[in-house]
Amino acid sequence: MGRQKGEGARTKARPSSSGLAASLLPSASAAASVGFGGYVGSSRFDSSLFTEDATSSLDIDSEVAQHLKRLARKDYTTKLKALASLSSLLKQRSTKDIVLIIPQWAFEYRRLLLDYNREVRQATHETMTNLVVAVGRDIAPRLKYLMGPWWFSQFDPNPEVSQAAKQSFQAAFPAQEKRLNAIILCTSEIFMYLEENLRLTPQILSDKAVALDELGEMHQQVISSSLLALAALLDVFVGMQLERPGFENVAGEPKRASKARMTAITFAENIFSAHKYFLDFLKSQSPAIRSATYTVLKSYIKNISHVFNEENMKTLGTAILGAFHEKDPACHSSMWDAILLFSNRFPDSWTSLNVQKTVLNRLWHFLRNGCFGSQQASYPALVLFLDVVPPKAIAGEKSFLDFFNNLWAGKNPSHFASADQSAFFRAFKECFLWGLHNAPRFCTGVDSIFDFRVTLIDNILVKLLWQEFVSFVNSKDQDREFSGMYMDPSEDKSLPSHKNIVDTLDTRQPLSYIQELGNCIIDILSGAQLLDHNLLSSFCKAFQDTCLGVVQQTENKERPTKNVEQIIKFLLLLERQAMQKGEAWLLVYVVGPALAKCFPLIRSLGSMDGVRLLSVSISIFGPRKVIHELFMNNEEWSCSPDLDNNNRDFEPEHFMQVFNKIFIPLCLSEHNCSTSARLDLLLVLLDDEYFSEQWSAVILYLTNVEDSVAATGAIDSDHLVILAMLLERARTELTERKVGKNSRHRQGSHTDHWHHEHLESTAVSIACSVPPFRNSHAQFMRAIIGGSKEGNQTSFVSRNALILIFKEIFVKLLSFIQDSSFSWVKDAGLLFTHRAKNFGLEISSDVNMIEMAQFALEVLDGSFFCLNTLSEESDLVSGILAAVFIIGWECSIVVVVDDALDNESNTKIKTPLKFCEFVHAFRSKISNQFWKSLSLYSRKKMSNILVHSIRSAIFKEDKLNSKKITSLCCKWMLEVLECLCQDQYEEQSQLDQLLSKGDTWPLWINSDYGTLKRSAALNIENNASGNRKFVSLIDKLIINLGIDRVVAGYVEQGPSSTPKETTDSTVTHRAWLAAELLCTWKWPGGSAVASFLPLLSAYAKSKSYYSHEILLDSIFNILLDGTIVHGENGVQSLFNVWSVSEGEVDGIEESFLRALLSLLITLFEDNIWDTGKAMNLFELIVKRLFIGEEINRNCLRILPMITSVLVRKLCRKNITSDKNSRDCPLDSFQENQLHDAIRIWLQKILSFPPLVAWQSGEADMEEWFQLVISCYPMTTVGGAAMKMERNIGLDERTLLLNLFRRQRHASTSATANQLPVVQVLLSKLMVLSIAYCWKDFDEQDWEFLFSRLRCWIQSAVVVMEEVAESVNDAITDGSPENLDVVLKKLEQIVLIPNPSTIRIAENALLSFSWFCGLLGHLQAEDADDISPLRTGRWDHIKDRILEAILRLFFCTGIAEAIASSYSDAAAHTIASSRFRHSFFWELVASSVVNSSPNARDRAVKSVEFWGLSKGPISSLYTILFSSKPFPSLQFSAYVILSTRPVSHLAIISENTSCSLEGDSSGDQGLSHLDMSSEDNIRTRDEISCMIEKLPYEILETELIAEQRLNIFLAWSLLLSHICSLPSQSPLRERLVQYIQDSSNSVILDCLFQHIPLELCTAQIVKKKDGEIPDVVSGATTAATHAITNGLLLSSIESLWPIEPTKMASLAGAIYGLMLRVFPAYVRVWFSDLRDRSMSSMIESFTRSWCSPPLIANELLQIKKANFADENFSVTVSKSANEVVATYTKDDTGMDLVIRLPASYPLRPVDVECLRSLGISEVKQRKWLMSMMLFVRNQNGALAEAIRIWKRNFDKEFEGVEECPICYSVIHTANHSLPRLACKTCKHKFHSACLYKWFSTSHKSLCPLCKSPF
Repeated sequence: MGRQKGEGARTKARPSSSGLAASLLPSASAAASVGFGGYVGSSRFDSSLFTEDATSSLDIDSEVAQHLKRLARKDYTTKLKALASLSSLLKQRSTKDIVLIIPQWAFEYRRLLLDYNREVRQATHETMTNLVVAVGRDIAPRLKYLMGPWWFSQFDPNPEVSQAAKQSFQAAFPAQEKRLNAIILCTSEIFMYLEENLRLTPQILSDKAVALDELGEMHQQVISSSLLALAALLDVFVGMQLERPGFENVAGEPKRASKARMTAITFAENIFSAHKYFLDFLKSQSPAIRSATYTVLKSYIKNISHVFNEENMKTLGTAILGAFHEKDPACHSSMWDAILLFSNRFPDSWTSLNVQKTVLNRLWHFLRNGCFGSQQASYPALVLFLDVVPPKAIAGEKSFLDFFNNLWAGKNPSHFASADQSAFFRAFKECFLWGLHNAPRFCTGVDSIFDFRVTLIDNILVKLLWQEFVSFVNSKDQDREFSGMYMDPSEDKSLPSHKNIVDTLDTRQPLSYIQELGNCIIDILSGAQLLDHNLLSSFCKAFQDTCLGVVQQTENKERPTKNVEQIIKFLLLLERQAMQKGEAWLLVYVVGPALAKCFPLIRSLGSMDGVRLLSVSISIFGPRKVIHELFMNNEEWSCSPDLDNNNRDFEPEHFMQVFNKIFIPLCLSEHNCSTSARLDLLLVLLDDEYFSEQWSAVILYLTNVEDSVAATGAIDSDHLVILAMLLERARTELTERKVGKNSRHRQGSHTDHWHHEHLESTAVSIACSVPPFRNSHAQFMRAIIGGSKEGNQTSFVSRNALILIFKEIFVKLLSFIQDSSFSWVKDAGLLFTHRAKNFGLEISSDVNMIEMAQFALEVLDGSFFCLNTLSEESDLVSGILAAVFIIGWECSIVVVVDDALDNESNTKIKTPLKFCEFVHAFRSKISNQFWKSLSLYSRKKMSNILVHSIRSAIFKEDKLNSKKITSLCCKWMLEVLECLCQDQYEEQSQLDQLLSKGDTWPLWINSDYGTLKRSAALNIENNASGNRKFVSLIDKLIINLGIDRVVAGYVEQGPSSTPKETTDSTVTHRAWLAAELLCTWKWPGGSAVASFLPLLSAYAKSKSYYSHEILLDSIFNILLDGTIVHGENGVQSLFNVWSVSEGEVDGIEESFLRALLSLLITLFEDNIWDTGKAMNLFELIVKRLFIGEEINRNCLRILPMITSVLVRKLCRKNITSDKNSRDCPLDSFQENQLHDAIRIWLQKILSFPPLVAWQSGEADMEEWFQLVISCYPMTTVGGAAMKMERNIGLDERTLLLNLFRRQRHASTSATANQLPVVQVLLSKLMVLSIAYCWKDFDEQDWEFLFSRLRCWIQSAVVVMEEVAESVNDAITDGSPENLDVVLKKLEQIVLIPNPSTIRIAENALLSFSWFCGLLGHLQAEDADDISPLRTGRWDHIKDRILEAILRLFFCTGIAEAIASSYSDAAAHTIASSRFRHSFFWELVASSVVNSSPNARDRAVKSVEFWGLSKGPISSLYTILFSSKPFPSLQFSAYVILSTRPVSHLAIISENTSCSLEGDSSGDQGLSHLDMSSEDNIRTRDEISCMIEKLPYEILETELIAEQRLNIFLAWSLLLSHICSLPSQSPLRERLVQYIQDSSNSVILDCLFQHIPLELCTAQIVKKKDGEIPDVVSGATTAATHAITNGLLLSSIESLWPIEPTKMASLAGAIYGLMLRVFPAYVRVWFSDLRDRSMSSMIESFTRSWCSPPLIANELLQIKKANFADENFSVTVSKSANEVVATYTKDDTGMDLVIRLPASYPLRPVDVECLRSLGISEVKQRKWLMSMMLFVRNQNGALAEAIRIWKRNFDKEFEGVEECPICYSVIHTANHSLPRLACKTCKHKFHSACLYKWFSTSHKSLCPLCKSPF
C-alpha cells in the first residue's frame, strides 16, 4: 500500500526483498552495516571495540546471526521481522548461547534506538527485555556501553517507546536501589553519551537513503530526548540529595555516590558552558526542543544554581523572563516552571532588565492572545507569577490595570472549552483578590490603599465584569430578540421565568460562560466585603442604575429586555453562592436599596421586567424581609397615605395591610402582557404564617363578592382569565410546597388549603350555563378542575361539586349525539338518555349543540384525568367516555362521507367538520394506560354501549360504501378491545357481545347462545347486504386479531392464570362463525378463498393437532348438514371433477356445498388433514348416502364433488411419497373398503342402459354416473398435461372397460341420444377410459375414440369460427357506432350460449393429450412391443385433429386482432373471454406447441383462405402481445412464430419478402444505393415499432412492465430468426445490416437494467465463492446458454409468470445472443457509453460469463471452417485466443495474427502482421487494415470475416480493382464488389461507399475526377 515516508526509490543496487539484500551484503562485514554514515552518537564506529569478541562471534548460532545481519537493512519491515524473530529465539535459546550475541547486539541496539520508525524502536526495547531476562547478570560486561542509550531512550517522544524502554530497564534491575546503583556506576558513560548526542547535527546523521525531512525529525527527537534525559539525571544525582540528605548512604556505598554526584555536576557545568547556556536550543524551530530546554534550565536552576552568575545573569534573565513570546502551547508548562523558579531564586535579576519592554509587553501580548491556547497551564500560574514579581519592578496601579485589561481581552467565550473557561475565571478571581489583599505592597497609607482597591473595583469589576454580565446576549436570546414577535406571557411557553432560569443554572452540568462570570463577580464582592463593606459602594450604585434602567424601559413594555434576564440570573447566583452562607449584606447593601428605588416606578409604570425582578428577589430573601426593605427604609413610601402611620415598626398587621391595599390591586389589575409576571409575584408574596388570610383576600377580590351580579356567576372576562391563570400557577405552587422538610405542616401544601366556597359556586354556575360561551369560561373550568396531565389531578373544588360539573358535561355531549344526522348515532343516544334521567338532568334542545359540545370537550380536555377520582360514579364516567368515543367515530365518518349525497344532506353532515378535528386531537391525547386505570364496571358499561353502536353502524349506515364503513367499524372495534380489555377473557366477552344474535345476523347459521351447540339451518330473514358488511367486519377483525382470538376463542393459560369472575360463560370456539363466513363466500373487500381460508390454514398449522381438530370437525359437520339439507338444488353436470380448482368451486351456486368443498380442498392441499382423516370422512358420507334402505337423494347429488376431493387425497399418497407430509398410507382394510365401494358403484351404473339410450328425467342415473367418474381423479402436470391419481385393480379396470365398450356398441344406433348432458358424460368417460384402460384398447376402441374426439373438437371449431366472423362483422361493417355499443355487442358475441360444447371439447382435448403422450411414450419404448398405436394409420387422424386445434388457436387470435384494430378496450374484451374457459385454452396451447409442421402449414393456409380482415400472422402477434396476457397461449404463439413454416413470414414484411427471395448481392444502380432504406428490407409492423422506434421512455418503466416484455419478445423473435438462417445467406446479411442501420441501441441499456451488474461484480470479486443469488445465476446461465446454442426458447418457456428474476434471465439470454449475432453492433454501443462505472461493470460481466464461451465458439468455428485453398491456411491457439492466417501466392506471402481480447467483443480484435514476403510496406499496411476492418465490422462469426478477407485477396490477385473510397475489393459491411463505374475516369466503386460519399459531401461528383456521376 505504499512505502513509509522517506523510503527511497529501489534500484538494482537496492534489492526489494530481504533475502536478496542479504545475499548482496558481505558475509564478514558486521561493522559495515552501521547506519547514519557510520556514526554511533557523534563518534565514528571503531571495530576494535569488538576485536576481543571476534573469536566468540564465530560461535554465534547461524540463525541468530542471520537475524542480526538483517537488522542492518534499510527497510523497516525487515527490521521488525528480524526483531520479532530474535525475540522468539531469545526465549528458546540457552543463556550460554545468548551471551555470545551481546557484543553484536549492543552495537545494533545503540544504532536502532536512533531509527526513524517508532515501531522499530519499540520492538528493539521489547527484544532488549527478552535478552536481559534471559542473560541476567551476564549483561554486566556491556552495561557501560549500553547504559547511555538505555537511559536516553526512556525519554523518547513516543510514549509507547519510552514505556518499553523503562520496562526493559526495570526487567534488568527490578529493585529501585539496583537501578540507582547501575546509574551511579555508569555516570560518566551516560553523560558522555548525552553530550555526544547534543553535538549531533542533521549533517552528521545524514544518510543518502534517508529523506531530509526524516533527518530533521530524527535530529529533533535525539536533541529533545537528550535534554530531558540530562534534566532527569541532574534531578537524580543532585535534586534527590537536596530532598533526601541520606542519599549518599544508598546501597552502602557513600564514596561512589558522592563521586557520582561530583561527576554529574562537573559534566553538567561543562555541558552548560559548552552549549552557551542552551540558548541556541531555545531558538530552535522545534517545540519539543524548546520545551525540553525549559525543562533542563529549570533543573539547572533547581539543582546547580551556581552556574547562574553575574556574567550570564542578564542574558539568561532576558531569555527566561522574556519567554512570553513563546507561542507553542506545548512549551508553556515547562516555560512557566522555569520562569517562576528563576524569578523566585533570582529576584534581583529583574533589576538588570528593561522590565516593561522585555517582560511586561510580552506578557500583555501573551494574555491578549489567550495564552496561545495553553489556558489550562498558563492561567493557574498567573497568581504565582504576581507573587514572585518584585514590587519595585512594576508600576503599581497602572500595571495592575494593564494586567487585568489584557487578561480580560484574551478571553474568547465562543472558543472557550468548559475547562478553559473555568480556569480563566478562577485565575481572574484569584488575581483580583490577590491584588486587593496585597495592595499594601504597592501603596503606602490607608487612603492610598483604599483608593487603589476602589480603582480596581471601579475599573475592572464594574466597568468590565459587570457590564459584560449585563450586556451579554447568547444565541438563543438573539433569536428571540430579532424574531420580531412576542406572545402573551401567559401563553408563551418559551419565555424564561425565574424558575426556568434556575433549571439552566443546574450545578450538576458544566457551567456556562455567564454563570462563570457571575460566580466570579460574586466571589470578588464577597472577598471585598470581608475587607471593607465600603468597597461595595460603586458596585451597588451600578447595580441600582441597571435595575432602574430596566424598570424605566416603558417603550418595550410588552416584551422582556435582555438586561432583566441577566439581573435575574445574577440574583439566583447570589442565592446559590452567598445566601447559602447566611450572608445578609447582599440584601442590605445591594438588593434592598435597589428594589426600594425601583418599586415606585414598578407600581406606576407596570413594568413587567420590574415585577419579575421583584418576584425573584422575594423568592430569594422572603416576602416580609423584602417588603421591610421596600417600605421601612424608604421615606417616600413610609409616609404613604395607604399605610397607617402607627405601623412604622412593620408589625405583622402592617404586612397584611400592604399586601391587601398595594399588592393585590397591583397584581390583579387588568389582563395584559404583564399578567403572568404579576401573578407570579402574588404567589411569591404568600407567606406561610398568613397564607389563609392572603388567599381568601385574593379570591374575594377576583370573584367580586360585593357585586350584586356575583350570585349569577357573571364574573367579567378579565377577572375570569386572571383567575384561571392564577389557579394554574397555584397548582404548581401547591406541588412545590409539598416538597421539603415540614411540608406536611406547611400552609398551602394541601389541596384543602386552597378551597374556597366562592370558587366552587362560580365553577358550578358556569358548568350549568348554556351558550354562548366565552373562551375564558372553558379556560377557568379547566384550571379549577385540573387533571390535564396524568398524575396532576389536583382540583380546587369539592368532590360533590366536581360530580355535578361532570354531569353537566355529560348532558352537553349527549345533546350533540341526539342531534346527529346518522341514525346509528341517535340509536346510541337512546342508551344514554335513560342515564341522564337517572342523574335528574334535563336535555335542552333549543341551543347550539355544536357550541355546547365544543365547550364540554374543551373542559374535558383540560380535566380528563380527574375522571379517575370518580371511580365510584361508574355510570357517569362510562357515559362521558362512551360519548367521547361515539362523537369521535361520528367525526371519522364525517371526514370520509361520500360526496355523492345531495347538497343538503352533505352540508348538514359536513357542518361539524372543524369540531371533528378537535375531537380527533382530543382522542389522540388519551393513552391506553388511562383506559386500563378505569374500574371494571365502568369499562364493561362502556363496551356495551360501544359494541351496540358498532353493530348499528354496520346494519343501518347507508351514507358510506361498504368498504369504508366496515373499515371504520373494524378500527373502532379494535380501539374498544385495546382500550377496554385488560385480559383475553374480557376480550372474548366483548367479541361474544359483538357476534351475538340479532334480527339481521347471522344469515346462514342460527346460533343458540343459551348452549354451546351450533346448528346449521337457513335463516328465514334475508338481509344479505347487511350480513355481507358484517362478515366483512369480522374478516377484518380476523386479519388484525387472528383466527385463534376471533373464531377459536383461544385464551392463553399462564402458570397462574384463572378465569376472571366477570366472564359470563366459559369461552369456547365459534365454529358456526367460520361456517357463516364460508357460506357468505364473498363480501366487500374479501372472500372466503382469498381472506378467510388462508388464515384458517395458517392457524391450523401453527397449533397442535388437538387444539384445532375440534374446531375444524365442527365446521365440517355444520357445512355437511347444510349441504345435505340443500342438496335438492342438484349439481352441475359440467363440473370438472378431475380439476377441482378455485374457479370450479366458485361456479357452484349452492352456498353450503361451495363452502364445504373449499374447506376440504384447503385442508387437504395444505396437509392439515391426512389420508386417515380423508378415509374417515369418506366412510361418514357413504353412511349418510343411505337413510335406512333408501337412497338419500340429496346426499347423492352432492356426493360426486365431495368424493372427488376425498379420493384424490386417499390415492395421492399411494402414487407419490412426500417425506414432509403427515399422511400415512392406507392399510389393506381401508383400501379394500374404498375399492369395494367404487366397485359397487360401477356395477350400479352398468345396470343402467347405455348413455346414448338414456331418456331425460330417468331417476338418479346422471348422479350415479358422476359419482363413478369422481372416483377416478386426475391431476394437472406441467400446465395442461394430466396424470392418474389412482392405481386400480384388474377387476375394476375390466368393469370400466366394459362400461366404455357398452357405450361404443350403443353408439352405432341411429337413435343415439345427443343431449348435452349425455355428451358431457360420454366425453368424461372417454378421458377415464384412455387414462386407465388404454392398454386394453383394440382398433375398434381407438376408432370410436378418434371419431368422437374429431366430432367434438370440430364442434368447438365451428363455434369459435362463428365468434371470429361475428367479431369481424361487428368491427368492419362500417356502422358509426360508439364504443359502448360495440363493446356490449362484443360481450354478447364472446358469451357462448351453450358452454357444454366447450366443456365437451375440453374433455376431448384432454383425451387427445393423453393419446399424444402415450404415443410418445411408446416410441421411446421397445419397438418390438405390438400395439394398435404403433401402426401409422393414426398419424393422418392426429394431424387432422391438430389442424382443427390450430384453427381454434388462430380463431381466438384473429378475433382479438380484429378487435384491437378498433380499440384496446375491444381487444381486452375478447382476451378476457378466454379466462372463462382457462383449462380449455391451456389444452389448446399445449397441443399447438406439439403440433407438426404439416399441420401448421395446412392450418395457416386454411386461415388465409378464410379471408377475414386479419390473417394468421397478425393473430399470432396479437396473442403474443395481448392486452390480457394468457401465458400458455403466448408461449404457443412464440413457438409458432419462431419455427418453420411460419418463421419466414413472421419477421419480414409482406411487401419486401418476395423481392428478397430473388435478391442478390449485386448493385442495381444509383437508385438503390441506400442499403439501409426501407425499400430494401422492412420488418412487420407488429415488431418494427419495437425494433426501429424504441422510445427512451422505456427506461423509466417498471422492470416487469408489459411494454418491456413485448420488446424483449420482439427482439427474441428477430434474433432467433437470424440465427436460423445460413451464415452466408443474403437475407441474413440484409437483416444484420438492417439492425445495424435502423435499430435503436436503447435495447441494450434496457437489458442492463434487468441484469444486476452490482451483484455480478461482487460475485466476480469473491471469485464465485459461496451461494450465487438466483437473479445472478439466472442471467449468467441464460447468457452462456444462448451464446453456446444460439437459442432463446428455454428462457421464453420459463418466462411466465413474469418475475424480475425471470426477466433478468431473458435479458441475459438476449444479450448473449446479440453478442453472438451482432458483435460489432454491441461494440459500437459499448464504446459510446459515457458512464465509466457502468461500462466497467458491463465489461466485467461480459468478460466473466459471456466472452469465454463466445471466444471458444468463434475459435471452434474457425477451426472447423473449410477454406479449401492451398494458398491460405489458418491455425488456432485456444490457450492464447489467437488465430494465425497465412496467405501465400507465388513469391509473396503474409502472416496475420488475430488476437481476441478477454472482453471480446466489447473490445476490438487486434490484428498484427507477423511476417510478409514480397509485399510492399504500403500494400502490407492496406491489407492489414482491411483485415482489421473485416473482423471488427463483422456482425457474425469471425470465420466468415476471415473467409471474406480471403476472397478480397483472391479478387485483388485476380486483377479486380479495389474501391478507391474504402481501398477494398469486397465491401466490409455488405460484402459486395465495386460495380458502379464513373463514366469519365472508369473507376468502379461500391454502391454503399458511393452513397455515403454523396450524402456526406452533399455533391454527386466522382471522388477521383470530380466529374458529375
